Amino acid sequence: MDFTSTLDLSAKGMTAQSTRLRVIAENLANSATTGSSPGANPYRRKVVVFSNVMDQALGTPTVGVRQIAPDMSPFQQRYDPANPAADTNGYVKTPNVNSFVEIMDMKEAQRSYTANLNVMETTRGMLTRTVDLLK
Repeated sequence: MDFTSTLDLSAKGMTAQSTRLRVIAENLANSATTGSSPGANPYRRKVVVFSNVMDQALGTPTVGVRQIAPDMSPFQQRYDPANPAADTNGYVKTPNVNSFVEIMDMKEAQRSYTANLNVMETTRGMLTRTVDLLK
């Protein structure tokens, strides 16, 4: 595998983790979004589903985003009869977003992104040293 292949693999990993970070940010931004009418469903958490994608040019499997899927876990209910989305009993469905889980996922995605960035920086350094040796 040559240096450009290494850079390409790292870039694909960074792209996948960037998508994951964007979805996590969307989940956190909507963690308090309830329905607009009585009994309406609130915001549903989204998750990124990764897949192995065979890159014919590189001849190796790479990571890719297969889909951004809804998390089908149940909604929690909170008693808030003053809320416009409250049902006849005064309960409001709240999003199935757990901020703690989202922050932990964010840290994991950030670390994966950083690891790929470190690979790119190391590869760039190796390329620079190689060019210097050829001078």
